[in-house]
Amino acid sequence: MRVGLIVDSACDLPYEFSRKHDLFILPVTAVIDGQTYIDEHDPVRTQEFYQSGLLQKGHHAETQAFSPQQIHDLFMEKIVTQFDVAICETVTRSRSLIYQNATEAMNSVMSHYQDVREAAGREGKFSMRVIDSKQIFAGQGLLAAHTLRLIDQRLSKNALRNEVEAFTDKIYTCVIPRDLHYIRERARKRGDKSVSALVAFLGKALNITPVIFGLGAEGQPAAKTRSFDMAVEKVMNYAAGRVEAGLLTPYVSLSCGLTWTEIEDLPGLNRLRDACEKNGVELLLSQMGITSSIYVGPGSLCLALAAEPHEFSDFQ
Repeated sequence: MRVGLIVDSACDLPYEFSRKHDLFILPVTAVIDGQTYIDEHDPVRTQEFYQSGLLQKGHHAETQAFSPQQIHDLFMEKIVTQFDVAICETVTRSRSLIYQNATEAMNSVMSHYQDVREAAGREGKFSMRVIDSKQIFAGQGLLAAHTLRLIDQRLSKNALRNEVEAFTDKIYTCVIPRDLHYIRERARKRGDKSVSALVAFLGKALNITPVIFGLGAEGQPAAKTRSFDMAVEKVMNYAAGRVEAGLLTPYVSLSCGLTWTEIEDLPGLNRLRDACEKNGVELLLSQMGITSSIYVGPGSLCLALAAEPHEFSDFQ
């Protein structure tokens, strides 16, 4: 039984990790200043966007989910013909139409896959499941990495689905937005109330940078700092302390809307690397993709890990 894992372009993971594990990327459409781009997590294209300045303030940018028909066609061509079981993990359904559109596409695929599968020479039935990750960005990456571990354990398809769905409620995410007003406007369009008008005002008046923390995408401000670097250091200290206390899966996922030079200069990054190495944890460090950078704003940071219930302040 060949099992395939599908993630969308809001999922941040290192390119080499995704390629090594044969992840299928469900693209997202990015519209910037009226021009349409397809975000397939190509590292060269992502780097071009950072260098071009198209992700900076002053450019009108938004993302659009692929339509059910577009997703259906991709599934029929790339998934039905290669896998016996497929799991599609989408960005949280409360922030995007991807889950809804992928579910509609899956239902259509399950009714029409037989002829395409036979023509490709694959025998047996095909099954598929679309799962709401309840995550964004690095959180999606963490869930994908854990799912790959479960796939390697050769669980039954029902056991695999149940394990993945249960795990979505155990992922904690930290987000540091570089520009509160940018993320507030993006969040307001999607119904996300985690960044209030008051916090945005304080950020402008006092140069305050918050750390937004919580389970999955449902975060709240957990710390307020006077600079981005101070916020980053708090998040790195939190992550290193949580790694030392123990995790539920041996990964920490960290994505940054920065150049690689800026990423390497992040305060506390080496401490987190050392904690991961000493505790047998893999640090999944990536440059934030086009989709996630548009969503949360260029220059931002997102970190995710899975652990027993705790508070951000427990590791400060």
